[in-house]
Amino acid sequence: MEHFDEFIDLLKSLIREPSVVGAEHAFFRVLQRELEERGATVTWYEGLLVAQGSQPDSCHFSAHIDRHGLICTGPNEFQFAAFVTGQMGDLFDKSVSEELKLTIINRFDQTPVLAYEPWSGAYRGKGVINNAYICEFRNNLIFEVEGLEHVVAGTPVGFQDKLKIDDEFLSGQLDNVITAAVLVHLFSLGYQGTAFFTAEEECGGSWRYLLEWFRRFGNSTNELYVVDTSPYKNREEADKQLVVLRNGDEHAEFNQETTLGVAQLCQQLEIPYSFKDQYIMQMNQQNSLNDKPPMGIGRTELGRITANSKGLVHGTTIQIPTTGYHTMNETASIESVQAFMKIVMHLAHIPEELNTQAADE
Repeated sequence: MEHFDEFIDLLKSLIREPSVVGAEHAFFRVLQRELEERGATVTWYEGLLVAQGSQPDSCHFSAHIDRHGLICTGPNEFQFAAFVTGQMGDLFDKSVSEELKLTIINRFDQTPVLAYEPWSGAYRGKGVINNAYICEFRNNLIFEVEGLEHVVAGTPVGFQDKLKIDDEFLSGQLDNVITAAVLVHLFSLGYQGTAFFTAEEECGGSWRYLLEWFRRFGNSTNELYVVDTSPYKNREEADKQLVVLRNGDEHAEFNQETTLGVAQLCQQLEIPYSFKDQYIMQMNQQNSLNDKPPMGIGRTELGRITANSKGLVHGTTIQIPTTGYHTMNETASIESVQAFMKIVMHLAHIPEELNTQAADE
């Protein structure tokens, strides 16, 4: 599959570049180079990179580019970047749950990491996480990293990663470099619309940058497709669909017409899909019978921007089902990635012969 192989080569390159939430500028520089090499016009804004072709209003996609990592906050002291950037720690009266803290403590033990200069991306050293604990005074997570004792406060530290390919699966820290890579690849195939790459989604801030752009440059109403990954507990649940859609999230209901249009496209292309919000509600019904607490239906970039734009921005989400969410081994089936790409290519008005070739090869 010629075009898919090109995409894989791009993803291999991008996943090795750190993009810690709150310190994404260096990754924006990498994206700018890749996009301009593919003929896109690239413009930087605070928290946002915008790539456009010759028909920028023909279609709008958005993918967040931040990934989880650490920020140095003192001598050999590192905190989870999303908590610092989003001001989610107890000192800011926005406590992180004990369950989440304990999950994160155990998730990255002995994980190799690399420190970098946040603007240029210059290498500042590598190390390994050898300890994590909850500070009793700040009630927040602290990581100790062997090999980065020299790093000064304010330095971002990304998880050292590379793409792993195992017959039917892709794995790595996929959220959300995989769909960002798809949007970059679209320009290789002749995409002439607009692609947004947003910062700080993992701490709930990306929608603000996106809404500012639409308020300045958008039309009276603007349709937006937000692309991302969607977590499932195990492979059996993830493989029940190739693509994940949503009717809405905890913040807002998505545009019904746009959502229906994507669902109909899935049917037309014979791609199995499901609605994540419906899945969670069904799970909650089962949990209630076993006296388990209900799960929230999720919070997304699109839900936040829909709730705050007063009709200016509307649309839907398209997601790749994965397992191992927010770990170094988040996994997606190659079949689901190809199905996702096929849908996005149709929405992006990629010439039919390229789309057919990508599906058949």
